[in-house]
Amino acid sequence: MKLRIFTEPQQGATYDDLLTFAQATERLGFDAFFRSDHYQRMGDGDPGPGPTDAWITLAGLARETSGIRLGTLVSAATFRLPGPLAISVAQVDQMSGGRIELGLGTGWFDLEHTSYGIPFPPLGERFGRFEEQLEIITGLWTAEKDYSFEGSYYRLADSPALPKPVQRPRPPVIIGGAGAKRTPRLAATYADEYNVPFHSPDETAEAFGRVRRASEETGRDLTYSFAQVTVVGADEAEFQRRAAAIGQSADELRARGLCGTPAEVIEKIGAYGEIGAERAYLQVLDLSDLDHLELIAAEILPHV
Repeated sequence: MKLRIFTEPQQGATYDDLLTFAQATERLGFDAFFRSDHYQRMGDGDPGPGPTDAWITLAGLARETSGIRLGTLVSAATFRLPGPLAISVAQVDQMSGGRIELGLGTGWFDLEHTSYGIPFPPLGERFGRFEEQLEIITGLWTAEKDYSFEGSYYRLADSPALPKPVQRPRPPVIIGGAGAKRTPRLAATYADEYNVPFHSPDETAEAFGRVRRASEETGRDLTYSFAQVTVVGADEAEFQRRAAAIGQSADELRARGLCGTPAEVIEKIGAYGEIGAERAYLQVLDLSDLDHLELIAAEILPHV
């Protein structure tokens, strides 16, 4: 099982905070550093310092790290036009020497759209735009000559389809969610990795099964992964302290996440491994606690 660190900077983090955490993630031997792509804090609390843009952040990290993989979990299709997004991701892939992965989703948090003047169409239209974006972005990256597309929401005519990413045929695309109808088809058609966030092993197994069946029809092999909030303490007192630091109940965290002592977390990760998960995204919310990363690296990473 490869362990990836997954952060939520909209909850309160500057670029410098993210840089420090990403460099520690690389130094400690984790497989990747990922961040969410949101423009507003969720829930109560101090809204400062405000959001950082995901792809500007990753461009900076691309030049300040050397080996760790970088990506979004996930960018919203509502935030950017597909052509400019393809350019941005390809450029950051070049800047990183071929270490970028694009997680892309429909977008769901209506408040951040309202707050920053971003159109937020109904769910059906969001899925339609999402599918067209997947086809356009992967098409631009892989086109050998000019690229054109005519859809319900986007039209591209004789695009030079440049720049090209370093990774060939293209950077990996991640699609997530546990939807039973449209998600399996889209993942099986466009994704290289399918991620199920914040679900139990049983629920995750059901979602994996739906995508595996859809992938049999498209003839594509995917990597399967999951994401879970992660809070670890060397002992019970340290676990309780870290739970309190992110304002969450220790009992609830232990019941639903990769939370508890190292031995507990290793066992929980193993349950996902048994259903075919190959990567775990550890959602770490306190970016000031580098000792937390050190503990996970020392006591969990070698055993999974």
